[in-house]
Amino acid sequence: MSSEHPTRDAVRAAFARMDEVKAGRDGLNCVLWSDRGWSLGLAKEADERPDGALAGVPFAAKDNIATYHLPTTCASRILEGYVSPYEATVITRLREAGAVLVAKTNCDEFAMGSSTEHSGYGPARNPVDPSRVPGGSSGGSAAAVAAGIVPIALGSETGGSVRQPAAFCGVVGVKPTYGRVSRYGLVAFASSLDQVGVFGATVSDAARAMEVIAGRDERDSTSADRPVPQLRFDGSQRLDGVVIGRPREYFPDSLDARMRERVDSALGALRDRGAEVKEISLEHTDLAIPVYYIVATAEASSNLARFDGVRYGSRDNGNDGLKGMYEATRSHGFGPEVTRRILLGTYVLSAGYYDAYYRKAQQVRTLITRDFGDAFDNGVDVIITPTTPTPAFELGAKAEPYEMYLNDIFTATANLAGVPAMSVPVGTIDGLPVGTQIIARHFEEAKMFRVASVLENALGTKGGAR
Repeated sequence: MSSEHPTRDAVRAAFARMDEVKAGRDGLNCVLWSDRGWSLGLAKEADERPDGALAGVPFAAKDNIATYHLPTTCASRILEGYVSPYEATVITRLREAGAVLVAKTNCDEFAMGSSTEHSGYGPARNPVDPSRVPGGSSGGSAAAVAAGIVPIALGSETGGSVRQPAAFCGVVGVKPTYGRVSRYGLVAFASSLDQVGVFGATVSDAARAMEVIAGRDERDSTSADRPVPQLRFDGSQRLDGVVIGRPREYFPDSLDARMRERVDSALGALRDRGAEVKEISLEHTDLAIPVYYIVATAEASSNLARFDGVRYGSRDNGNDGLKGMYEATRSHGFGPEVTRRILLGTYVLSAGYYDAYYRKAQQVRTLITRDFGDAFDNGVDVIITPTTPTPAFELGAKAEPYEMYLNDIFTATANLAGVPAMSVPVGTIDGLPVGTQIIARHFEEAKMFRVASVLENALGTKGGAR
């Protein structure tokens, strides 16, 4: 017997599950902000117009995506208590499609990190094994989907911050083409790299959410005026005529043999469905990490200059007038990882170093983009790689910053090139989820989702830790 209030029932179930994962010593800490009464009010409105594409679906959003009512703090003490006077376009589109926001999720402060350990509100934990990280920087959103709180969640990507936590938590994570989804209302980290992405418990869940949030937005000059294709496919179909590239640079001798086996097994399953697998080269891949950490930090140093204690957020007056207030506010408000990246970005943009670092990084970025273009021009439809070098690591295991940065080694290239990419679960290693990454040409998300649907169907991998 169907309920008269399906959306309210779904929202109540989301909050009940939220309460469960908060309980106990190993609470996941994946949710930062929520308001049960407010969300149930939204659910009541949705029940009265049950005709949207996502009618009755509860969702969560990363804490760097602007929302009414619930705070938007970027998991930083410098924005503690800040509530946005407007909401992001992606939130508006989900709301208008009938979805109901139930939570703002934990993340690395200002989306700077790969583990959600660099949050001003404490680290999030992986639902599969709470002694391990959920990935980052969108780890709270990935954990919320994997734990069964919501079927879809929003995250953001700058260098892999949706795909990497999706792989660690055993869910689907999607980064669209740069320009496919509006960035209006996404707090800027590195503007030429930042994008809103989605998590889904299944490929179909992620596809439904992406179909809703994609499309031109007049309030974002970088959003593209391109039609949004259907992204849901029958996973039982064959892939005859589809050519899949396997780039040798993503399968180095140092790659864990079990990770290689999982991804090659996925490729074998696609070959059995009719696809052709072709060895290719993306020769500038090894330069991605240094290029990314020059471009991203340079843009961060500029974007985060606005957080000065004057216009919004917390303020520490200091002891030396205006200059002292700036210094005290930023020193006490920003955590160590954000401070590190601002300092690095300011350095590479400074007089005498701009040409040596930032300009050179942009030139190499062009070469990385050209590598992808050459592969697709030579008949490859999608490229498949590991999403991460390893499964989720233990909390505190990557104290050295460079070790942490290497977690982006397989994902940062897609951000630098602006191409769409997604992670799909392909099994486990020692009980921990691992994912494979599917990359397509600019604005060819449909090809990517088609292959992902077939792979999910072939492997029977759905769902995360629930």
